[in-house]
Formats: sequence, structure tokens, C-alpha cells
Amino acid sequence: MAGTSPRAGNDASPSGPAGLARRSRARRIIAVGGGKGGIGKSMVSANLGVALAQAGQKVLLVDADLGGANLHTCLGVGPPESTLSDFLRRGKANLEEVMVSTGVPGLSLIAGAQDSLDAANLKYAQKQKLLRTLLSQTTADYLILDLGAGTSFNTLDFFLIADHGLLVVLPEPTSVENAYRFVKAAFFRKLQQTEARYGIQDMVEGALSTREGALRTLHDIVAQVRRKAPSDAERLERELAAFHVRLVVNQARTDADEKVGAAMVSAWKKFFGIDMDDLGALRHDDEAWRAVRKRKPVLLERPDSPVSQGLQRIAARILTLDGISPESAIP
Repeated sequence: MAGTSPRAGNDASPSGPAGLARRSRARRIIAVGGGKGGIGKSMVSANLGVALAQAGQKVLLVDADLGGANLHTCLGVGPPESTLSDFLRRGKANLEEVMVSTGVPGLSLIAGAQDSLDAANLKYAQKQKLLRTLLSQTTADYLILDLGAGTSFNTLDFFLIADHGLLVVLPEPTSVENAYRFVKAAFFRKLQQTEARYGIQDMVEGALSTREGALRTLHDIVAQVRRKAPSDAERLERELAAFHVRLVVNQARTDADEKVGAAMVSAWKKFFGIDMDDLGALRHDDEAWRAVRKRKPVLLERPDSPVSQGLQRIAARILTLDGISPESAIP
């Protein structure tokens, strides 16, 4: 994100919320993000939750779009009496008090905060409380976070704690550009969370501020650290190499659109040194927007549609990556 630092929101702590590294690895977290709004993040989140639940997994969907929560609408759930706002600001002590049923066996929902002006700017302690409680109280096999658009610290930190950081992108130049900005901001947020430990803050800021003569790839950063502190370089390289993004191309209309994901993966690796994984493309399908208008997941409304089949394949891919054999509900 040339010329711009991803510093935003109320959380200025470069280390991120405490205690995340100690979380149990048995529970898997999926964060669904994107560089801009209107790209289908909530549709992907809702239907991915349905697909995983149909595959025999216990799933909790969390609407973490703190400035524009609407995941409950995608699931056909009315405005819940209790939301994330109640947990964050009104003293509810555990998540079960704000969880609601979706009508899909194995799939629960925590609806997003309704007081959006305030909730969109979480204080550090509030975000820390939310993340800590999600990780300690949730018994679900999968925790799916439907994130807000953009690169606020709230969004980036939620994205970075995930086992699977899914980035939704449309096969359009503006969406691809915004996806680039999102990934770069997330990468440097990850770096900022470790820079104090390695004493490389000046190099990070230089990489964020200019295209020319600055650090631009993971390998550039590690090389600079190796010159100054060889003993730290190996640990830094290992930590940054764990940064991995999984790409979902939405609303592909042509065969060329379906290849956008593979092209982005190749370009990121070549020019920025970051590994991405193309999970596949979702074809443009009128059944998808018809289902949204009916306030129903397309996987339930039209399970035989092309977009539903694509969502099932993505869910199956995630299960396979986690070493879980998909049940017959997912072909």
C-alpha cells in the first residue's frame, strides 16, 4: 500500500491483542475479508458456514463487520435481541447469551453490533476481550469471522488470527487493486506485531512510505535484518512465512475471470514474495442474488446451482487442508 501506513482505528498497539499465540489449535478459525464492500463477503461467509455444517462440522458464524453488520439477513434471521454490542458494552459475560440459532443444524450465529458508529471503533481492551472470549468459550469446530471491508486494525487483527484468511475479490481491476492493498496492509500489520522484538520499525515504515529504494518483499525484509542481526533473521523469516492468504474470486463471468485467482497468486509470489492459495472461482449466478433477496443462503435455496457447487468445493478444500475428510454432503 504505497504511500500509506495501515495504521487506523483506536488500536495503536503493534503487538496486537495479547494471548492469541496461546490459543488451542484444535479449533479452526476462518476470517473472510476484502479490500472493498459489495464483493460478496457476507454471502461467502454465510454459505461457507452452511456447507461446513452440512459436512458434519459444528460452526459458529460471527458478524465482525463492526461498521455494517448484516450477516443475519443473509441467513434469514431477523434482527436478534442480543448482538455483539451486548457482549462488548452491556455486561453479558459469555457468548451463549448472544448466540442465536440459524435453523441450520450445527450452525449458530452471533449477530453484529447494531450501534455501528461506536462499535466500528473498538478500544484495544474491548477487542482483546472479544478475541479472548471467542477463543476460550467457543466449542465449535469452525469459527467463521465475517469481516468489514478495508484495512482498519480491527479488520486486520481479526484476519491475522485466522487459520484460513479468505480474501474475496471480484475479477475487476478496482477490486484486484483493493485486494492488493488489503494483503499488503495485513502483511505489514503482521510485521508491526513483531517489529519491536526485532528492532526493525524504521525499515517497516520505509517500506510503507515509498515504492522506490525501500523494502518491498518478505525476502528484502529478512535480508535487511540478517545484515544487522543474523540470529534474529531465521525466526523472523519463519514467522512471516506463516502469513498466508487464500483467494476466492467471486462473480466470475468468463473463463478468463476464473483464471484471475491463479494470475494473482503468481504475481504476489513473484513481486512481493507472499504465498497465496487460489481456492477457486464462484461463477456469476442469478440464483445467488435471488437468494439474497429472499434472505436465504443460496446453498439452501438452490443447492444445485453453479454458485452453490462452487461454494461446496471451497468448503471441501478447506476441510481437506485441515486433514478432515468431507462427508457426502460435499461432493
